[in-house]
Amino acid sequence: MTDVARVAGVSHQTVSRVLNGHPSVRPATRDRVLAAIEELGYHPNLAARALVTGRSRTLGLVTLETTLFGPVTTLYGVERAAREAGYFVSVVSLGTAINPGSLDDALARLREQSVAGVILIAPLTSTSLPQPSLPTDLPVVVVEGDPEGAFATAAVDQRAGARAATEHLIGLGHRLIAHVAGPPEWLEAHLREAGWRAALADAGLVADVVLAGDWTARSGYEAGRALAKMAGVTAVFVANDHMALGVLRALHERGRPVPEEISVVGFDDIDEAEYFTPSLTTVHQDFDELGRRSLDLLLCQLGSSSSVAERLVIAPRLVERRSTAAPEGR
Repeated sequence: MTDVARVAGVSHQTVSRVLNGHPSVRPATRDRVLAAIEELGYHPNLAARALVTGRSRTLGLVTLETTLFGPVTTLYGVERAAREAGYFVSVVSLGTAINPGSLDDALARLREQSVAGVILIAPLTSTSLPQPSLPTDLPVVVVEGDPEGAFATAAVDQRAGARAATEHLIGLGHRLIAHVAGPPEWLEAHLREAGWRAALADAGLVADVVLAGDWTARSGYEAGRALAKMAGVTAVFVANDHMALGVLRALHERGRPVPEEISVVGFDDIDEAEYFTPSLTTVHQDFDELGRRSLDLLLCQLGSSSSVAERLVIAPRLVERRSTAAPEGR
């Protein structure tokens, strides 16, 4: 760094500011420093920087051990955003559930790496997330976290997405709309059910047909078998696309054609959704944007002494395909 400063004719501190993207450096000076860096083939010593600052260009990413589309795609979105911002990512899995012991162990491992901050992908209810175990001396962002929690969060508006899905069915003329819910320990399941209930209430319709699921196609299949026997149900909002796949299979086997007799809407917009039979109307979540916004929140904390529990919310959008239509006779 000293050599770069000498060649560029600037101070050591100016070189440091350029390397850290500080906004106070004039463009001409920045260009001179960057030219010197290229001429000398300079590469920052990240290990040395971590020894001086106590922080590295590494971020900790704590997540559940799962193959579910939402958490996995969120992880990729955060990792991609961090890489584009010049950060490495160290991923630690908590297993299939979060408890104070597993979270403390994960954070201890990340502290050993002098991480600059932590992003926690924990789409669980506040009773399942041991927030007192989260550090107060390290920047933390909780992705899809409890909006009432004490930490900064970034999330897709699950309630609005569910409302949009249900209002789409209401607009088509459906009056008895069932719901296949996700597992109760997941915050997203609660919010999606709440959005479904709110849309029905606003339309003066009842919300009394709820079937339990666990995010898997198998649980959707079992719910679909039950739905096929229900008189009067002409539509169903399913809390994720994998369960919707099971619902479609069960209705097909029971001779209840979709959408002629029952319309189906999912949530997530997985890559395969447009290739279901019929192609699935669903709610799209922008996980790349979620990753970018999560990283923005963390970087804001890194550049500030404040730890305000800010919440960034991303709007989902309904993707209409062929699994929904007006009920027969309308």
